[in-house]
Amino acid sequence: MSSELIQKKVIGPVIIITAPSGSGKTTLVKHLLSQFPSINFSVSATTRAKRPMEEDGKDYHFITSEKFLHLREEGLFAEWEEVYPNQFYGTLYSELTKIWERGNIVLFDVDVLGALALKNKFNTDALSIFIKTPSLDILRERLKKRLTETEESLQKRISKAEEEISYAQSFDIVLVNDVLEDAQKQIVDIINHFMTQLKHTWKHDATNL
Repeated sequence: MSSELIQKKVIGPVIIITAPSGSGKTTLVKHLLSQFPSINFSVSATTRAKRPMEEDGKDYHFITSEKFLHLREEGLFAEWEEVYPNQFYGTLYSELTKIWERGNIVLFDVDVLGALALKNKFNTDALSIFIKTPSLDILRERLKKRLTETEESLQKRISKAEEEISYAQSFDIVLVNDVLEDAQKQIVDIINHFMTQLKHTWKHDATNL
């Protein structure tokens, strides 16, 4: 696997949320977006196949491997990661610029290694949250309920999750998603605290926060 970070000017605060697949990250991200109009989702680019109910340009920018590699060579990604062999994910600078120009906060929903790269880049301008299930057995059951995994792909995701969990303590906050309603309340409280701090420390116009 490989990861790369292009160094460019940071012009706004960010929230980075990451988790092993199946931990409930997407559900919690959608809840945050419904609660905080000034937080905008950064739509990642990916070469993986689109899942049922996903929308191109809303959930992800679904592109070919060839196009992804071309964009990478042009230096247009803030970060990118080959999460699985020939399955790439990345954050385009153009997505970030659109959000910051509105005076809003960027929310990243990214894989764990991509999140680490972003955390290192944005440093004190970022809040990073790692979400996990109470156990790998619970994670396995949640993945099975998706009805999108073969036994082979399920085992691949579990093995990947074990590796990713080893990075949990590298993030600012580790949130255990056991009961969804409790996790939703906790993450809203976390973001409220972060945004209160921003109003006192961020040098840019904070009237929209």
